Amino acid sequence: MTNPLLAPEQIERLLDSLDRIASALEASPSAQQEQSIDFSQAFAYRWQRSNGINHVPHLIPVTAPQLIGFDQLCNIEQQIERLHQNTLQFVRGYPANNALMTGARGTGKSSLVRACLDAFHQQGLRLIEVEKQHLDDLPLIIELVCQRPERFIVFCDDLSFEDGEHHYKALKTVLDGSVAGAAANVLIYATSNRRHLVTEKMADNLEHRKDNQGEIHPSDSLEEKISLSDRFGLRLHFYSFSQDEYLTAVTQWVKSFDFTMNDSVQEEALRWATEHGSRSGRIALQFARDYAGRALLKNAGPL
Repeated sequence: MTNPLLAPEQIERLLDSLDRIASALEASPSAQQEQSIDFSQAFAYRWQRSNGINHVPHLIPVTAPQLIGFDQLCNIEQQIERLHQNTLQFVRGYPANNALMTGARGTGKSSLVRACLDAFHQQGLRLIEVEKQHLDDLPLIIELVCQRPERFIVFCDDLSFEDGEHHYKALKTVLDGSVAGAAANVLIYATSNRRHLVTEKMADNLEHRKDNQGEIHPSDSLEEKISLSDRFGLRLHFYSFSQDEYLTAVTQWVKSFDFTMNDSVQEEALRWATEHGSRSGRIALQFARDYAGRALLKNAGPL
């Protein structure tokens, strides 16, 4: 019996939309599995999922990735040693852990991952960057590469989840909760400014709510939120730089542009950090770029 609230043309459009949805659901998995990639042509990739009902998620090669050497990173020697060792084990085919790097912004978390790629890509290491809103696709990505001879790091930068976001559940499952188990040639490296990746609220600590909408066992929800970080076997924390550590980073970057560190440059660097409200490796590099650019332009003279 026809719904009297819908006009015939509305019913026709609705049925057409349902047909297109069904066709897309049937086509996407097989199309995803058939994607063929020559992993010898690039060693870094981005997972792309554009809007559109018939769009199939796929890997896009990054032809000129921004790499950095371990020797260019300052004040994180312990973190470098731990992640280098873990990645070396992984590349050699030995047991290794998924890694989570947390702490102050700009202190080298994502740079450390790029340094691992720089050091080990000639030994078969490949990196796939995935945005947090696409973490539901992790099983597809793993299925795509699990039979490959290369070793893959799935990298998610600046990872955190606000209240109401549920992509972290797919990540938890892939980390160690899947019946299929983790692929031997895939590790997950993630960075975050938070120690706890999922937002916690004071209300989470209440034993009960005084209305009939509260959870009977609220502690279970709290435990689910904080357990995500625990599923990373290797957890490294990064701290804000002291003034001396910041100046050490500035000195290194200024020298990389073939300039000499002196008292005048040091004063400018400290003023730059004050203006930006932070002391970190990122701030040091930004200052060095600004200083070197201004100096080179001045030396070049007018056009």
